[in-house]
Amino acid sequence: MQYRKFGKLDWKVSALGFGAMRMPTTDGNPANIDKPEAIKMIRHAINHGVNYLDTAYPYHAGQSERLVGEALKDGYREKMRLATKMPVRQVESADDLDPIFTEQLERLQETKIDFYLLHGMNAMNLRKVRDFNILKWAEGKMAEGSIDRLGFSFHDDYDVFKEVVDEYDNWTFCQVQYNFMDINFQAGRRGVEYAAAKDMGIVAMEPLRGGRLGKAPPVAVADVWASTPQKRSPVEWALQWVWNQPEVSLALSGMSTMEQVEQNVEYAGRSSPNSLSADEMALIGRAEEAYRGRIPVPCTACGYCMPCPNGVEIPRVFQIFNDAVMYDNTQVGRLNYRGPMGLQPAQMADQCIECGECLGACPQSIPIPGWMKEVHTMLGPKQDK
Repeated sequence: MQYRKFGKLDWKVSALGFGAMRMPTTDGNPANIDKPEAIKMIRHAINHGVNYLDTAYPYHAGQSERLVGEALKDGYREKMRLATKMPVRQVESADDLDPIFTEQLERLQETKIDFYLLHGMNAMNLRKVRDFNILKWAEGKMAEGSIDRLGFSFHDDYDVFKEVVDEYDNWTFCQVQYNFMDINFQAGRRGVEYAAAKDMGIVAMEPLRGGRLGKAPPVAVADVWASTPQKRSPVEWALQWVWNQPEVSLALSGMSTMEQVEQNVEYAGRSSPNSLSADEMALIGRAEEAYRGRIPVPCTACGYCMPCPNGVEIPRVFQIFNDAVMYDNTQVGRLNYRGPMGLQPAQMADQCIECGECLGACPQSIPIPGWMKEVHTMLGPKQDK
């Protein structure tokens, strides 16, 4: 295992972190974790040098923290650092903070969390942090010794990321979505550089973009990977791109099988900053272009079409549709479109009444009403039949 700088701390983190959000289940229900296999996977990772384990209050329908608590028995807790998160989205008042945190400690069978994150920071959750004095609450927990270091995970655009970073002088680290397809998405490369300039540890989540970059790629992308004498799996190309960047502290992988754990540990063992050649970086750039060449709708999410008078979330609809086509994964597209964390029925493409107001506003001249029909045909509820 290779180890890397973690912000300003006098401690080095493993290049690979274990994300406990996609663990194996017994029946496909996230709440029903295959406990023996999941514990075996976590302990295998720790035995092979992984020293950072990340979970959160809502993962696996609230069961992830309990599983992690079991996995870290028998001396494993002493071998690693533990991270979990306050679910800011679920906090309705300052009175919710202590009960949630106490429940987390009980689930994890812990008295202290090494790295505590404010989960899913965005513009709305930043307002909650301010309104409910969550940073002051967290500082109280650090003073009493139940939290060691404070950070946040993030899902919004760069300007909001910068605002969150600047909100508090004592962040130790941040967790951002970062992979070779998301260089300009959310915090993106600018966010990584901004946080690094403040000497923050940077945890790269979704290095495989939710597994999409690890699946058998479309032919055009497979041809790119096959064009070089340096043979790596699509998973390793994606991970090595993240590890190549010296600002990144670790790549956090949500592994679902023992095979994935074994492979990722192996890949991490041959990682290092600035290790990819210019030709290899150009190759990854061509793979990105090949993926983007599959995008059916040239939507740039400029938002000029919004608000839709009938409530359709036009840019989000196109993002979900484009991702489903780009990665050849309709199943995930349907989940993102109409799953529990997807769009509300009133925001879906079938709410388009073809009024045409968006047509004159779109700088890309996209025939939006026609695409709305196609999106809903592909991803809509009738696919349940």
